[in-house]
Amino acid sequence: MKKIKVNLGKNSYDIMICSNELDKLGACLKRLNIGKDAIIVTNPFIKKLFGSRIEKALISCGFSVRFETIPDSEKAKSEKECVRLLNSISKFDIRRRVFIAALGGGVVGDLAGFTASIYKRGIPYVQIPTTLLSQVDSAIGGKTAIDLSAGKNLAGAFYQPKLVFTDISFLENLPKKELISGLAEVIKYGIIKSPGLFRFVEKNYVKILNRDKKSFLRIVYECSLIKAGIVEKDEMDNKKVRVILNLGHTIGHAIETASNYRKSYNHGQAVGLGMLSSVYIAEKSGFLTKVDSCRIKNTIKNTGLPVRLKNVNLKDILSAQSHDKKFIHGKNRFVLPIKIGKVIVKEGIPEITVRESIQSLYEPKKR
Repeated sequence: MKKIKVNLGKNSYDIMICSNELDKLGACLKRLNIGKDAIIVTNPFIKKLFGSRIEKALISCGFSVRFETIPDSEKAKSEKECVRLLNSISKFDIRRRVFIAALGGGVVGDLAGFTASIYKRGIPYVQIPTTLLSQVDSAIGGKTAIDLSAGKNLAGAFYQPKLVFTDISFLENLPKKELISGLAEVIKYGIIKSPGLFRFVEKNYVKILNRDKKSFLRIVYECSLIKAGIVEKDEMDNKKVRVILNLGHTIGHAIETASNYRKSYNHGQAVGLGMLSSVYIAEKSGFLTKVDSCRIKNTIKNTGLPVRLKNVNLKDILSAQSHDKKFIHGKNRFVLPIKIGKVIVKEGIPEITVRESIQSLYEPKKR
């Protein structure tokens, strides 16, 4: 079992990375002394696959266990679902020491973490990420949120977990679409910080897609280490350090919002398209060479992520983008690659360039 410490003073916690060691979860939680009554927030699919094993691991260490199931889609991150979850927890929480365990992907982690942050002004929670995307990205760093009709993650809080317990054995049961989705965030980390990681994915995507254990351990560990280092420097995203994690997310979130969170594009797929948009802007602006631009495009395509946008209206994307949290003083803000392993943050990209970058994602019209 590998351990990465996220050093945040009183908010510090460990990321534990292992393979097929779920039986050790109860002992890890017991050492935290965060409560005796576990409320496990998950979806029906994950509960069916892993619920009994998780429950057994916790009960054997003296915990009581209550499951709260939420829908298996982005629409679970809603005001309605959050309030329902709060009321259900409050009815259970009588003479108990409760904490929340987020067992699932990014949707489960975001909703469970946000609920933990506002219930009784904050109760402890832990992340048990079950998807590649959540293991390399969303479970780490304490960003919690729900979506509003105007946009994604508009109601949220910075609230750090007490532990991130990452077991790559979860990935053996991950649908291929979700595995590919997670690779978008892995590629992102390579572009923003690690040419070596990018090169590894570029050359070994077939092994990764075939669920090679050593490849999973490497990419999960390297991405977790990169994100931990960034979060340590900018926990609250107000020092212009953490912002680089938003590569691909400005347009990616807008695509998700414009499609009303339908299953056309999940988060990773939308981020992949958003990265292509950023590559277009960076190359057009003279920041990125054609060679690196082609490498990024080819790697995104080779991993199975979509490179063309369908069934989402351009005007709706532009409208959603204008509501994005990354607008500063009325100006848009984009993370742009200048080479593989390094990015810059640019504000006030001309609207015509943003529009062109999105248009470049659509299939060319036949003459």
